[in-house]
Parts: sequence; C-alpha cells; structure tokens
Amino acid sequence: MAKHHPDLIFCRKQAGVAIGRLCEKCDGKCVICDSYVRPCTLVRICDECNYGSYQGRCVICGGPGVSDAYYCKECTIQEKDVSLPAPKPPFNPMKPFSRLCSVFLQRDGCPKIVNLGSSKTDLFYERKKYGFKKR
Repeated sequence: MAKHHPDLIFCRKQAGVAIGRLCEKCDGKCVICDSYVRPCTLVRICDECNYGSYQGRCVICGGPGVSDAYYCKECTIQEKDVSLPAPKPPFNPMKPFSRLCSVFLQRDGCPKIVNLGSSKTDLFYERKKYGFKKR
C-alpha cells in the first residue's frame, strides 16, 4: 500500500517485541512492497503502535487484525526488516560494555502506517457531501 501511495507515512520508531497483524483485506501482503509471494520474516512493531486500542490492529489499514504480518523474501534480502539478535563481540577488557548489544538491530524501523492518506480522506468527505451511509 505504501509503495503505491507516496503520501502514506511509516512510524519508523525502534521496533519492540510486539508482532504486527493484518486484517482480512490485507492478509498475505508484504507490509513494505504489497507483494503476496514468499512471506519470510515476521513483522515487529514499536510499543506505541501496539498500545491500548491499537493492540492487535492491522499494520496497513488499522482494521482488526486476524493474522500475523510478514515481510517478503525480497524485502528481507534488501534489509527492510528487523534483523535477528546481534552477535556478541569478543570480550575486550579495555571496553567492558562492548558486550552489551540490543536485542534487535533496527534497519528501517516500525512499518506501521500512521496517517490516513489523501484518498481515504477524500472518500470520507465525498460520502459526507452526498449523504451516503456505510452499509
């Protein structure tokens, strides 16, 4: 969705341990490139995007989530996902804190889309203008 709509903005904060979800409409899509082929890596989102009423919501459209979100193989190869735990470097007595590594190395950040986009906003006001009700 974000690949084809340049006005959509990703959250891009450091991802936490929460797993991204997808609704029925978006089920099977890659979060970055909208591909339906070769799901590979599980999507992790930041704690703010998974807090309160946002918990369990779709990463792309915000609907109720029914399945886990995955990055496709191509996005994983291009390193647009959150990597595995960082390897620990050998102990160096001159740098005692060098062994402390973060659990996840962040590459591109949280992939949750935070704004509506102009097409959804325009649709809302068009419906309001003509008085159409949602079914």
